[in-house]
Amino acid sequence: MSLNPEVIIDLAALKHNASLVAQAAPYSKRLAVIKADAYGHGMLAVAQALSMVDGFAVARLDEAIMLRKAGIKKVVLVLSGFMSQEQVDQFARYDLDAVVHSEYQVGLLSSSHLSTPVSVWLKINTGMNRLGVDPSSVTRVYQALQLSGKVRLPMKLMTHLSCADDMASVSTEQQINCFDHCISCLSGEQSIANSAGLLGWKNAQRHWVRPGIMLYGGSPFHGAKASDEGLQAVMTFKSQVISLKTIKKGSFVGYGATWQAERTRLIATIGVGYGDGYPRHASVGTPVLVAGQKATLVGRVSMDSISVDVSQCHNIQIGDEVVLWGVGLPIEEVAEKSNTISYDLMCGITSRVTRVIKEVDDGEQN
Repeated sequence: MSLNPEVIIDLAALKHNASLVAQAAPYSKRLAVIKADAYGHGMLAVAQALSMVDGFAVARLDEAIMLRKAGIKKVVLVLSGFMSQEQVDQFARYDLDAVVHSEYQVGLLSSSHLSTPVSVWLKINTGMNRLGVDPSSVTRVYQALQLSGKVRLPMKLMTHLSCADDMASVSTEQQINCFDHCISCLSGEQSIANSAGLLGWKNAQRHWVRPGIMLYGGSPFHGAKASDEGLQAVMTFKSQVISLKTIKKGSFVGYGATWQAERTRLIATIGVGYGDGYPRHASVGTPVLVAGQKATLVGRVSMDSISVDVSQCHNIQIGDEVVLWGVGLPIEEVAEKSNTISYDLMCGITSRVTRVIKEVDDGEQN
C-alpha cells in the first residue's frame, strides 16, 4: 500500500449502480450527473466507464468542453447554461446542450449570430427558488426561444426537486403538479427526477432522469444507507496505521485536550487528516475500519492525522490498512458523525491523495 492515503475508484461498482438506474426507470433516458469531477471520482474516468447512459450533465462550461476534447460524443448538458455571447458561441462550437433558466439568456441567444442552433433545456422554477423561469413566465419565454431561430426544436423542459430525499415531504408532489401545469400546452421531452426522485417518486420519471449520488453508491434519502437500495460504494478512502501508543487512564489525546482516556487505551495514529479531505469536524465516535475491525475516532482531527481507539481490536500492527469510508464502512455513517452529507465528503478529497482506478476486468490502474 502507498505511504499516502489512497482513494480507490471501483468502476465495476459504478456500472452496477448505473444498471440499478435502468431497472428503476426502465422507460427513461439516463443523463448521468458528473459535475464537480464526478463528485470527486474523476470525471473523465467515470464518463468513459458509463457507456450505457444516454448523456452527461455538468455544472459548468469548462467541464463540458473537457469532455468533448476527451472524445465524449454523447449529449452533454451544462446545468448553469451560458452567461455571455462568447459562451453561446462555444455551446454551438462544441455541440453542447444548455439549460436556460433566466430571461437574460433568451436575449443572448436572440442577439447571437449562430450558424447552427443550440439545444436548450428550459428550466422551470417549481419551488426550489434557485435557478429557473417562474411559472408565470414559462409560456412567454418558451415562445421567445421558439421564435429566436437559434434553438434546436423541440426544446426540452425540466425542473429540479428540492425535497425528494424526504419521502414524508409534500413539496415534491406540489413541484411535480406545478411543472405539469406549466407545460400542459408545451411540447418537448421532460426531465424532473434526480436520484431521489427516480427511486422514490415514480411520477417524476419522465423522458430523462438525472441520477447523481446514486451512481457513486451514496443514498439519496435522508437518514438512509446506500445498501438499502442495493447500491455499491464506488469510492473507498484508505490510509494506514503509522503509530501505536498505549496511554494511561486520565491521559489526553489531540489538540485542545478534548478527549481523555477513562482507562488504559491503545491509540492508533492514522496517516490521514483534513489536509487530505477527512472531515475536520468528525466527532468522537466516528467509525473507522482498522485491519477490517471497527474502531472509533478520538480527539480532534489534525491536518495530517487522526487518532483512533483500537483497544478492542485484535493484533493491530503498524502499516495495517485503514478504511475511512467505502467498502465495509458506509460513507453515510461518517457523514452523520461529521454533521454533513456524503456528497460533501466525496467532493472534499484533496489533490495530495493518491487516486487509483480499479478497472472492471484487469485489476487496478493508476
